[in-house]
Amino acid sequence: MNVYVTGLLWVAGSMIVGALIAYLVRRYGLDEGRPDNNDAAGQAFTIVGGLHAVVVAFVLISLFDAASTVRDGSYQETQALVSATWAADALPEPAHTQVPELARQYARTVVQQEWPRLQNGGMPGEEGWTLVNRMRASLDATDLPDDDWLVDQKTDAASDLTDVYEQRQARLNAVRDNGVGVVLWFVLVVGSVIFVLLPNLFGGTRQATHIIIVSTLAATTTLLLYAIFQMQNPFAGGAKVGPEAFSQAIARLS
Repeated sequence: MNVYVTGLLWVAGSMIVGALIAYLVRRYGLDEGRPDNNDAAGQAFTIVGGLHAVVVAFVLISLFDAASTVRDGSYQETQALVSATWAADALPEPAHTQVPELARQYARTVVQQEWPRLQNGGMPGEEGWTLVNRMRASLDATDLPDDDWLVDQKTDAASDLTDVYEQRQARLNAVRDNGVGVVLWFVLVVGSVIFVLLPNLFGGTRQATHIIIVSTLAATTTLLLYAIFQMQNPFAGGAKVGPEAFSQAIARLS
């Protein structure tokens, strides 16, 4: 189902539940002392709402930064891969032939094998690491004549492969380190429920106004939780990062 349609269903469902709870509280709850509770309930609502907003904002910012890091890192990784290939193209054998071929194979492996696994929350396997190691071994096995320019090219290629390794590791860390754990989901969901239910302690408003306030809070809170749910894996969901950088690298290396 489309991510926007699913989000609208989540929000609509939470609004209905919030409105129903607000109606039942006003319809069957005790009105005695309710207006007098406004000061105490208002202080509790401010504290709970503030703490909940801090947690939600921290999680959202963290997930957004993770997605941005993966997107920018994928382009840095492919730029280093292409640069290493161009530098190796000027070297003698075996790097002259092996490094460009291994680089093309690496980019295809990332697009066709690794990225679908990352989208499912899994690890990509060892194929990519093996290809990076083979490129580095090919450079190490390349003997150079007494030529400073060739030495510089080999040094640049080795440095670029180091960048590929570092950016690849950062990309894989995004899967392992940036998910929303069970404990944090528990805090988010329970905190959201408390935040939405607290306004039912307030008095003085008309029933229709009270229902609108509670349902609006429920919709807003659910929308934020849905955004967190969609962004918890930077390779999937509504904010997913695709392998476009590697597809472009394949075109450059062909």
